Amino acid sequence: MTQKVRQIIIHGVTEEGGRFRPSDWAERLAGVMASFRPPGAAGNHLTYSPYVVPVLLEGERCVVVDERLRELEPLAWKFVLDFARDNRLKTSERQA
Repeated sequence: MTQKVRQIIIHGVTEEGGRFRPSDWAERLAGVMASFRPPGAAGNHLTYSPYVVPVLLEGERCVVVDERLRELEPLAWKFVLDFARDNRLKTSERQA
């Protein structure tokens, strides 16, 4: 049986309903977090971390943040959540 993982989705829309800019914000945020990987996982600078992934959901740029990042690197988890809060971005949760 596969355990479900909690994910936080950071939406590219502000709490006031405006579109967040710049348009490549999701890729930039995921790029900054690219070095955070599962222990022993190979990685290079050309791939995103499996814990912070830019996605397009229903036509909206978003970043999906895997809650396992909290255990791996608490400061990285705090950084992405603070980014969302500081920029007043909408967030939601899901199980994957």
